[in-house]
Amino acid sequence: MRTKAVLSLADVNRVLDTAQQAADAEGWQVAIAVVDDGGHPLGLRCLDGAAPISGYIALEKARTAALGRRESKNYEDMINNGRTAFLSVPLLQGTLEGGVPIMVDDQCVGAVGVSGVQAAQDARAAKAGVDAVAND
Repeated sequence: MRTKAVLSLADVNRVLDTAQQAADAEGWQVAIAVVDDGGHPLGLRCLDGAAPISGYIALEKARTAALGRRESKNYEDMINNGRTAFLSVPLLQGTLEGGVPIMVDDQCVGAVGVSGVQAAQDARAAKAGVDAVAND
């Protein structure tokens, strides 16, 4: 039987804090979500001024990255490049850039999703959070 790392509450808070620091440094009003490897919510932080829908989108981006074990941008690119049938895949509703898996010892232990600014900026804040706990 194999074992793997799991995110602790301290890890989740470190991810949220680091992603928030990255967003605050740029003045971004975003929502940040952290999920486990099954896409189950572990933490959600909506910064002051974030649009109400940002929390929902951040969670879906994180869920997509966790379940797919890859950045949500990969799915967005696939769809934008003509594979529109991929829109019918169940459970992947956050196929927009800004969801990043958290990989530890080559295993996905969860993901971070950020929503509220431009897609590349969402991804930048998410990656800052991931870098706080991952060891690619």
